[in-house]
Amino acid sequence: MLLRRSRHAPVPPSVASPSSGRPATWRVGVLAATTALVVSGCVPTINVTAADAAGDPLCARVVLAVPETVLGQPKVRATGQATAAWGEAGAAITLTCGVEVPPPTTEECESIQVVSGGVEQTFDWITTKDDNGWTYVSFGRDPAVAVQVPTALGLGQPTAALIDLAGAISQVETTRTCL
Repeated sequence: MLLRRSRHAPVPPSVASPSSGRPATWRVGVLAATTALVVSGCVPTINVTAADAAGDPLCARVVLAVPETVLGQPKVRATGQATAAWGEAGAAITLTCGVEVPPPTTEECESIQVVSGGVEQTFDWITTKDDNGWTYVSFGRDPAVAVQVPTALGLGQPTAALIDLAGAISQVETTRTCL
């Protein structure tokens, strides 16, 4: 229901702004919107490229299940569909769902056992390392998920990120395991 006032009808003093004649609720709304923009501008955004299969509905489930912190790093905004990030630019842990599913491989496959949702589960990962850090790609899950942990964090145990993310990764069923 829309109420209209005549231009000539006085606005009660309890809702009028002394300087503008506009209702005080209008000023509060503008203040709230301005505050929201300022606060949201303080949250870092990490550029993460979406994977080819980012539109897979299971990727949405993965991203919705990610934790607020990974390795003690707070979750921040990520730019790509089906991606997530924790930390700050130059030293962010990133997750990308929908990456290419690894075929059977002779590369080193790392199995990590985690209790997730009260059930012990095994998560298999293909691990690569370079000067920038570690990249883990889930093995035996479709869609596949990649997790990157930068060396800039100075971690002695980067696989701990995979433990923190186990609940999210468990949204995708295991179809095969490492040998």
